Amino acid sequence: QVQLVESGGGLVQAGGSLRLSCAASGRTAGTYAMGWFRQAPGKEREFVAAVSWRGSSTFYADSVKGRFTIFRDNGKNKAYLEMNSLKPEDAAVYYCAARNRVAPSTLSGEYDYWGQGTQVTVSS
Repeated sequence: QVQLVESGGGLVQAGGSLRLSCAASGRTAGTYAMGWFRQAPGKEREFVAAVSWRGSSTFYADSVKGRFTIFRDNGKNKAYLEMNSLKPEDAAVYYCAARNRVAPSTLSGEYDYWGQGTQVTVSS
């Protein structure tokens, strides 16, 4: 089992930046890709970004391309989501996820472990 804990959420003005962190613990010796998803009130959970085990491959939702960056530090068992130029529509609960594969996925059903989420609020 892998436990994931997100941090770094909060309130930010539109145009501002936040960095989310995801700390993995437990059985972290294996290789696993990681992803970030988000869910706004009344909406389904949606894909945001994903990164491969070695960090060489990344994927982004069109809505965040050019503004968000996903990266990881395997030595620290952490993944990050750097969010710039935030918009009110980025407000949501952001979830970190991990899957027991080297390659990332954009599909939430292909992830094996999930964090509890961290709230991001963007004021206009």
